[in-house]
Amino acid sequence: MDLSRFPRRNYTPFPTPLERAPRFSAALAASCPGGVGPDIWFKRDDMLGLFPGGNKTRKLEFLMGEALAQGADTIITCGAPQSNHCRITLSAAVREGLKCRFVIEERVPGSYSQTASGNNFMFHLMGIEAITVVPGGSDIAAAMAQMADQVRAEGGKPYIIPGGGSNAIGGLGYVACAQELQQQFFDQGAQIDRVVVGSGSSGTHGGLVAGFLGNHIKIPIVGIGVSRDPADQEPLVFKEAQAVADLLDVGLTIPRDAVVSVGGYWQPKYSIPNAAMVEAVQMLARTEGILLDPVYTGKIMAGLIGLAREGYFKPSEQVLFLHTGGLPSLHAYEDVVLGRVEV
Repeated sequence: MDLSRFPRRNYTPFPTPLERAPRFSAALAASCPGGVGPDIWFKRDDMLGLFPGGNKTRKLEFLMGEALAQGADTIITCGAPQSNHCRITLSAAVREGLKCRFVIEERVPGSYSQTASGNNFMFHLMGIEAITVVPGGSDIAAAMAQMADQVRAEGGKPYIIPGGGSNAIGGLGYVACAQELQQQFFDQGAQIDRVVVGSGSSGTHGGLVAGFLGNHIKIPIVGIGVSRDPADQEPLVFKEAQAVADLLDVGLTIPRDAVVSVGGYWQPKYSIPNAAMVEAVQMLARTEGILLDPVYTGKIMAGLIGLAREGYFKPSEQVLFLHTGGLPSLHAYEDVVLGRVEV
C-alpha cells in the first residue's frame, strides 16, 4: 500500500514505542480464570507528536497535507466539549500557521462550559478563533458547512475535517500505523495474537483494518465501542475500512467478518463515567505509570479487562492495546478517577 502519492505532514519523526506491560499483565491475570491472563503490550500512540499526542495526529498528517495542498487558511472541525480531536487539530493548525474554528456538540445537556479545564482550557490557550456550540443530535455537517460559508464571506478559504478526522484521507494515518507495527513486530520479535483498539468515529479502527489486510498482517483486531454497540458501530467501521482501501486503489475488498467490535463498556452514555473505567484508569496508573483518559482509553481498557476476565482471550495470548492518548481530559474528571465521587 503506497502512501507516498498523498500530501502528508510529518508531526512525529519516530515510531511510537511498542512495549510490554508486565506488571499490569500480572495484576490482570490475578483476576482471570485460573489466575492466567493475556500478556499485554502497548502501542504508545499517546506519545505521537502534536502535544500531548494521541491517535488523531496520524490522521492529521494526511488531512493537513491535503488542506495545505488546497491552499486553505482556516480549518473547521467538530467534536464534544472535551474533544481530543479538536485539541490536536487546533495544535496542527497552530503549527501550520492556520486559523481554526470548532462546532462543539453538547451530547450531554449542560456539559459544555467555557471555563472548563482539560481540553477546553487548551482550546483557549492555543487561540481557537471561534467556537459554536450546538445541541446533541444536531446536523453537525450542516453546522460546519455554515461556518465554512462564513469564512468564505470573510475572504478566507476553509477546509472541513470531519469528526475524529474519520474519512478515507484520515484513515491513511492508520494504514501508516499498520506498516509501522509490521516493522516493529519484525525488529522486536513480537508475536502478537490480537490487537485491541478503540472504536468511535471509526477512522482508527477502519484504517487499521484496511492497513492490516492490505499489508498481509494476519492478526485479528477487536474494537471496543466508546459510543455505540456492535449493531450500530460495525457498519461504520466497515464502510470506513472499504473507503480507505478504495482510496488506495489496490483492489482490496474488506471482508465483513474482519470488522469485530464489543459493546457495553461505554455505557451508561458516551463520556459519562462508569466504575469499570475508573478501575482501568487506576490499575494502569498504579502498575505501569501509564495514564488513560475517562472518555476513550479508560473505557477501551475496561473492555480489554472485562474480556480477559470472561475468558475471551486464550491463556497467555499476546494482546496489543493501541493507546490512543487523551491525557488532557483526565484533568476534567479528577474527583471521579480518584474515587472521590461515586459512579
